[in-house]
Amino acid sequence: MSRLMIVTKSAAQTTVEGLYRELERRIVASPPGLCPVDMALVFLKMCHAQTCGKCVPCRIGLGQLGMLLEQVLDGEASMDDIPLIEKTARTIMDTADCAIGYTAAEMVVKGISGFRDDYEEHIRHGKCLASLEQPVPCVALCPARVDIPGYIALVAEGRHADAVRLIRKDNPFPTACAFVCEHPCEARCRRNMVDTSINIRGIKLAAVDNAGHVPAPECAESTGKKVAIIGGGPSGLSAAYYLQLMGHQTTVFEMHRHLGGMLYYGIPSYRLPRERLDEDINTILSTGVEVKLGTFVGDGEDQVSISDLREMYDAVYISIGAHTDKKVGLEGEDAEGVISAVEMLGTLADGGSMDFTGKRVVVIGGGNVAMDVTRSAIRLGAKTVTVVYRRRQVDMTALPEEVRSAVAEGAQIMELHAPVRIDTDADDKVTALVAQPKLIGLIGKDGRPKPSRSEKPEVSIPCDVVIVAIGQGIETDHFEERGIAIKHGVIAAESWSAVENAPGVFAGGDCVTGPATAIRAIAAGKVAAANIDSYLGYDHTISTDVEIPAPKTKDYFPCGRINVREREPAERKRDFEEVECSLTQEEIRQESARCLRCDHFGFGILKGGRETRW
Repeated sequence: MSRLMIVTKSAAQTTVEGLYRELERRIVASPPGLCPVDMALVFLKMCHAQTCGKCVPCRIGLGQLGMLLEQVLDGEASMDDIPLIEKTARTIMDTADCAIGYTAAEMVVKGISGFRDDYEEHIRHGKCLASLEQPVPCVALCPARVDIPGYIALVAEGRHADAVRLIRKDNPFPTACAFVCEHPCEARCRRNMVDTSINIRGIKLAAVDNAGHVPAPECAESTGKKVAIIGGGPSGLSAAYYLQLMGHQTTVFEMHRHLGGMLYYGIPSYRLPRERLDEDINTILSTGVEVKLGTFVGDGEDQVSISDLREMYDAVYISIGAHTDKKVGLEGEDAEGVISAVEMLGTLADGGSMDFTGKRVVVIGGGNVAMDVTRSAIRLGAKTVTVVYRRRQVDMTALPEEVRSAVAEGAQIMELHAPVRIDTDADDKVTALVAQPKLIGLIGKDGRPKPSRSEKPEVSIPCDVVIVAIGQGIETDHFEERGIAIKHGVIAAESWSAVENAPGVFAGGDCVTGPATAIRAIAAGKVAAANIDSYLGYDHTISTDVEIPAPKTKDYFPCGRINVREREPAERKRDFEEVECSLTQEEIRQESARCLRCDHFGFGILKGGRETRW
């Protein structure tokens, strides 16, 4: 009788698995701007190493593909080799026995399609089109290009006010972003090569919590130019701030009673306390920005038209944001008890109240706004809150920490269920949301699996309130009637913010991109300010005299990341007070010390100075 033995990992296998983890960290920490042909070759070689060697397409074909790519990088290939590479890759896709060969070859085919210009540039000129214009990953991935290593170094030394000054050079909303930014800067943090990314947003929160009042810098001498800004959200106010610093007089036309746009009307106070948002807004206004609240741009008697503004001002910036709600298109959507997320959050922001005590609430959607209304409904006394989402929970576009917080506060997530209709009673009041269970299906272009039809029967979810949170739209009718180009429901503006066929008119933020993050709106306002300045005949730069501490020579040992804590769910779900707890001084020192100072070491030493030039 043969004996069975317990299989344990060998030292070699343990080492290989460690190398895989190291490789994963390297991939995560890869900055934007690396040569795509070189990266494709690296992945191809890794795939080749995984093959069993039994089938010719994998064993021989992938090796030949690798040689062809090396010839491209070495400047030894000709233009005829590009179709040869594609043909070879497609042959491997058609004949490989397993997924290793197929997916490796498919990657090369996608590369030929996606960055063919890079192949041609290597062959013709021996160089790559891609370049490390900003070699510091966190700065490269920040839409506003904030000097992140710089302000982390300042926080590490306890110079919190200087950190805020440095942030404001590129982002006039340091406090708001410390609370609600989606921190794309952390995605490629090189600290991932050691352990995990730095808590950049947490360090920014520490800076604004400890800085005290930090006044805005002095404005340049007046140019005599006037700029009208339509919309007082993060994009419009950012543009106003930088234009004022350049010496141009700005006037913000805001239709609501408060400034801040969706920062004020779209984010609950437990995530962004209103008094903290006011810190940023008041600093912006201190530069001399004029504000006209309750002023709608349109054709009414008490309204101002875009045509009048173009005549009265030297330039106009449109940043109206996305404030209109979208309909789901369900039967029963107009019933009593169905409200939109925009309506609900706007009512609460304006001081209104909603009593959900004892009510069963259903939320349709899976983004950050859906989580905001879910957590708000819980705080308004709802008996139950159920989030109905047609994909899996892991596929939600909401930040994972927002989903986790909602669940911790008592929300239920009903994933893979698509709303079908809203049932009502004889008085046209909501009684239930009917949903169709879904089966997870093929992965789409966005990288998320699409839900597909399931044979399971429909499910009725009893409820008293349905909150629709599937996105926002932009009101563009007046602008279109006055000759402002509109495409696909948004204002048609070039990448430098100029509106097509409308000299002197610029646009940015959600009204150009569609609903996006606050930091992207801020970046759009910053870019627009620079281009408006250029249109007006100037070339101002925004600079700071903050001296960045020199990096310290030390060893960087693996260390756990310190996360921002929240108040206990049972406590915080009872009110709209701030949920996050700032880092302690000990935590600030430890977390900021984890920064590798990529702005000084490696390619980071090649980056520009402390001036902002757009």
